[in-house]
Amino acid sequence: MRFIKPNTNIRFIAKRKMGFAISCIMILIGLSSLIIKGGPKLGVDFAGGTIIQIKFEKSITVKEINKTLKAINFDKPSIQEFGDKKDNEFLIRTNAEITDEEFGTNFHNSLKTFSDNKAEIRRIEAVGPQIGKELREKALFAIFYAILFITIYISGRFELKWILNGVVAGALMGTVYGLSIFETGIPFLIIAAFIISLILFWLLRLKYAMGATVALIHDVLITVGIFSILDKEFTLPIIAAILTIIGYSLNDTIIVFDRIRENVRKSQKESLENIINKSINETLSRTILTSFTTLLVLTSLFIFGGGIIHDFAFAMIIGVLVGTYSSVFVASPILIMYGKK
Repeated sequence: MRFIKPNTNIRFIAKRKMGFAISCIMILIGLSSLIIKGGPKLGVDFAGGTIIQIKFEKSITVKEINKTLKAINFDKPSIQEFGDKKDNEFLIRTNAEITDEEFGTNFHNSLKTFSDNKAEIRRIEAVGPQIGKELREKALFAIFYAILFITIYISGRFELKWILNGVVAGALMGTVYGLSIFETGIPFLIIAAFIISLILFWLLRLKYAMGATVALIHDVLITVGIFSILDKEFTLPIIAAILTIIGYSLNDTIIVFDRIRENVRKSQKESLENIINKSINETLSRTILTSFTTLLVLTSLFIFGGGIIHDFAFAMIIGVLVGTYSSVFVASPILIMYGKK
């Protein structure tokens, strides 16, 4: 299905500087938020502690719940509404580890003192601090290796330098392993590995890998930044969403890169800027349709999926929008830098 005319020639590449500027501003705002807040807001999955989901029979305020929790010496609770307001459902988070039986008995006894409102404990999930730390490290490594191996594959597919890419992958994995022996902080280790990756891709002129890597890092940083600005928690479902975003963004980038490669072979006398711009316009119809239909599904999940899947759907919506944008204004323009060089 094509709803954009074949001869459409929107000058995307001519606006690449404006695109880079917008991306830099969005990333800087997100990073500033992370620095001010001392990092992302980690959920129970990563920080450790307990999360309790409670449903009340009648309407109740957060203040009343707080009184009940203080009466049973509950440790620094964080309370938020879960789902629709009419559901009278709440999520309670604390750094302490508690058991279902212990909390349930004490909470119900205390609740009778302040209210006749009956409560049903839907679930209690507890995660120890050590397990939370291990999950946090594994999540960071999962994102790093996903981006690394995806970009290695792209470079091998489009530039046919499989052996060179294998050497780069081996060197980076060795670097990560070597730094981890010295107990380097995982976030700093991942940042160092990405910087080394970009330097190697640039020096070895692996332009497609360079473009894809920058675009994927761009998408992840903006998604994480928006979550930090909105003070949303990072949980395992959000890590799953980020990994899905990486895959989606890659798919869009490959479509554009594939058309660029075809047009470079057909029009070797034409300037690289015109070839890339032409390729983006030729794939624009497919890009818009794919993104639009995906957003329809995600919006439905966001609105009707309930509280459990709400943040996952929100992260995916951001990722699809940013991933579509980065394929046009980030990944493709980077190829021009190599052409001019």
